[in-house]
Amino acid sequence: MSKLQLSIAIGDYDRNRPLMDGRVGIDGVDPIFMALAPEEIFFRAFRHQEFDVCEVSFSSYVVSIDKGDPAYIAVPAFLSRAFRHTSIYVRTDRGIEEPADLKGRRIGVAEYQLTANVWARGLLQDDYGIAPADITWVRGGMETPGRPEKIKLELPPEIRLESAPAGRSLNALLVDGEIDGFIGPRALSCFDQGYPHVGRLFPDPTKAATDYYRRCGIFPIMHLLGVKRGVAAAQPWLPAALLKAFSESKAQALALLGDTSATKVTLPFVEEQLAAARTLLGEDFWSYGVATNRVVLDNFLDQHHRQGLSRRRIAIEELFHPATLEAHSI
Repeated sequence: MSKLQLSIAIGDYDRNRPLMDGRVGIDGVDPIFMALAPEEIFFRAFRHQEFDVCEVSFSSYVVSIDKGDPAYIAVPAFLSRAFRHTSIYVRTDRGIEEPADLKGRRIGVAEYQLTANVWARGLLQDDYGIAPADITWVRGGMETPGRPEKIKLELPPEIRLESAPAGRSLNALLVDGEIDGFIGPRALSCFDQGYPHVGRLFPDPTKAATDYYRRCGIFPIMHLLGVKRGVAAAQPWLPAALLKAFSESKAQALALLGDTSATKVTLPFVEEQLAAARTLLGEDFWSYGVATNRVVLDNFLDQHHRQGLSRRRIAIEELFHPATLEAHSI
């Protein structure tokens, strides 16, 4: 019997590689894997629905549900997670010493609705009293001028969102001092290259994130796995099969990470970092599934609605295919 051939676009992460190299199979599926950067996957998925299965931006997916036209249905395999205290960059020569100093500033964003930006604005508001309306947001390409929002937004009137000047990137604006900071999922090149007047808002973001987790119990989710709704409707067994396979792939990656006879990543202190992560977040520190992630999912959906990105508060059950909300046991 022939298997279902599907295009699957995901990031080249250790937790995905056992799937991509064939060590883990997907029941009933003959996959065509494409290892692509998140920006490319999301643009092609949300603009043109090019893939049968793909990594999806949490925020963009919730916007699509709110608009009533989601092309994909999610599976609770959380392919990307990250604390976003590392994602807030500022000019260090502008007197910005603490979060309160961001009030009245001009902060660049590649897209207002990016998941990393939702989490960063949420922690600024909840922990430091900085509301989104306290900042003027400047949207533009990080390194290349002219990046548009991949999904049209209707923001509350109090949100000040400007477009970067024509022909100017956010990196150039930050270097030239025309914006006071930047929030995004990856650093601008000026930071990576050691430009002297650009640094992180939190000098020790790991310490800040550790304190945040101890208070809130939240390890932020960035990306979900999405299946085209038509494909899932025609093959109702597929979403659960995907969750099973991606979970097994992650389990194999973590087992390899723990085998330090020869470390599997080009980084010192892997064993110590792994132990520290488990001490802080628990043994299953990168959990998939809804049951163990309700606090994280609810917090994000609250933030998304409060920031005006979703007109109504989306429920967790609207996010995921029903077959992935429970699992069999022996």
